[in-house]
Amino acid sequence: MPHLPELRSPYARVGRLVHFGRMLDKIRLNEAGKLPTDFVTNLGEARPGQFDARCCRFLGVHYSDLLARVRAGDTDEQVLAWAEAHGTRRSDEDCATWNTYMMKLGWRDDVSGRLQQRIVEYGFVGKPIETYFDLFEYDEGRDPMRSKPWLLRPALAVVLMGVAGCGKTTVGQKLAEELGWRFDDADQFHPEANIAKMTAGVPLDDTDRQPWLRAIRTHIETMLRRDTSIVVTCSALKQRYRDEILGSPSAKLVYLRGTPELLQKRIEARKEHFMKPTMLASQLAALEEPKDAITLDIAAGPAELVAKIRRAIER
Repeated sequence: MPHLPELRSPYARVGRLVHFGRMLDKIRLNEAGKLPTDFVTNLGEARPGQFDARCCRFLGVHYSDLLARVRAGDTDEQVLAWAEAHGTRRSDEDCATWNTYMMKLGWRDDVSGRLQQRIVEYGFVGKPIETYFDLFEYDEGRDPMRSKPWLLRPALAVVLMGVAGCGKTTVGQKLAEELGWRFDDADQFHPEANIAKMTAGVPLDDTDRQPWLRAIRTHIETMLRRDTSIVVTCSALKQRYRDEILGSPSAKLVYLRGTPELLQKRIEARKEHFMKPTMLASQLAALEEPKDAITLDIAAGPAELVAKIRRAIER
């Protein structure tokens, strides 16, 4: 099954629980007509052995009631608060037991045989799969040996900054793919008026940037509240821009630095992008290099840069 950015890993937590956020993602994808057919038959409580049904039983709520909360537009946190208020009251110890049980399902238990059949059916013989969570990771294009340690920690946001041509998108996408994290490019948060300006070769002023920066910060904080780790790319040239974006201590800054010659060469090679080569000089003039970032030389290849970022944030 191809990886769907909107579908979280089962290891990702909302509040105290694994899988809960993934269950809500499936509901939202199904409502939007984007959930793959293979997932649809496992929704809800019709099949008691499936994970959604198990989660509802643990919470002591009916799936149909939970579905109604999601359809009403409630956030993850609001749905979970509703479930905790209307279902079975659970202690921290109960939730820890739930997490351990779910993460080990398929390992030396009564469903191990079925898991082994699935491994053969999915073509994953030889992969280090011990649990159903591991199977889901591989099936959706993530490596559980890489993503599991991160997803069991508190959520983290990595913000990749630098001028045009530094490779933010390439490195960011590769980093997110390796970790099984969500990826977002800050360009997608620009209002249409900003894009029109940049397409015409007109630099943005701080008035233009304010709603853009605010939207990026709001998005990062929303993902962290959802216990979703994220990689975000953003030029973030000035310190005050970075101060606006990096409001959470869980947001880490990575600065991709390159020589003007290399940056210019890369920009000239790009096609169908609103950033024009002539705008590089204005970005370099505006750049205030950060003193508190993980700083890397872009002369290294993307794979090496990703490895360095991973080592740095692991420390």
